[in-house]
Amino acid sequence: MKPSVSKVLQLIPPLSPTLHKGQAGRVGVLGGSVDYSGAPYYSAMSAMKLGADLAFVVSDARAAGTIQGYSPDLIVLPYLHPNEGSLEEDVKAVEGLFPRIHSLVVGPGLSRNAELLDRAAEAIKGARDRDMPVVIDADGLYLIQKRPELVKGNKRAVLTPNVMEFKRLCEAMGVDGQGKDGEDEWGTARRLSQAFGGVTIVQKGPSDLICNENHSFRADNEGGLKRCGGQGDVLSGILGATLAWGHHCMPSIRKEAKEGGKELPGLPLSPEEVTPMAAYLSCTLVRECSRRAFSQHGRSMQTSDMLEHIGESLVRMEQSKL
Repeated sequence: MKPSVSKVLQLIPPLSPTLHKGQAGRVGVLGGSVDYSGAPYYSAMSAMKLGADLAFVVSDARAAGTIQGYSPDLIVLPYLHPNEGSLEEDVKAVEGLFPRIHSLVVGPGLSRNAELLDRAAEAIKGARDRDMPVVIDADGLYLIQKRPELVKGNKRAVLTPNVMEFKRLCEAMGVDGQGKDGEDEWGTARRLSQAFGGVTIVQKGPSDLICNENHSFRADNEGGLKRCGGQGDVLSGILGATLAWGHHCMPSIRKEAKEGGKELPGLPLSPEEVTPMAAYLSCTLVRECSRRAFSQHGRSMQTSDMLEHIGESLVRMEQSKL
């Protein structure tokens, strides 16, 4: 099942000279550690390559300089001080960022350092308190396995597990991962979503299955054949941007246009539609980026090659060719 393309396109802000910096999305990425500095870069840069105006990376202070060195386009904030700083002080610094962002991605390169995970947990709770959409990926999913209450019942939370992460989440939530007779292909993901109280699950695989209590979509357009590390980070960043667009930017832009005596074309999405449709759009775009990068580089394709195809993949979607 696929959503209407015309509906999906309502997520995308128009390009207009009347918009100011920040109206097309401000995304926060909480991740990055001494061992894993590339993942938050891929996530944040993917959000910006899609069209978000600003991307902030909140990282382990020891990795911040390395991450900043990858690109001057990123705003890198060394707010996390595991093993030496105060949890309360770090959390206060992170929460000071929240008024400046529209969505939060948690997990890329985070590692399983217990103190970093504690800081991530507080950030997830803070985002929820502000009704801010949150994407949980990578080591953030390990945290959710241990503390499912952090996202339980949060309809603006999206979990993006790969095959093994999906299996572990099912085990953690007591969900039979083998499927049941008579279920459709979304059956297990739907039961996992229900166990989490309605969060949206993106079950990554040969086809990406997007599911919550009310919507079931499949992204199955052709992707590349090279499974290099980092593609999940690209998805998390793009998803952070599309969620920011759908839940904050487009409602604000529509309201401003109406107050100025204009109406944007198309019907606005309901808040319940935004999250699964943003997930569908994001998965479709990542698969297209992968296809394009692989067609150009073949076996030598790296995740960095995908970044240059994000913009043109979005144009292809806007032209309704995906």
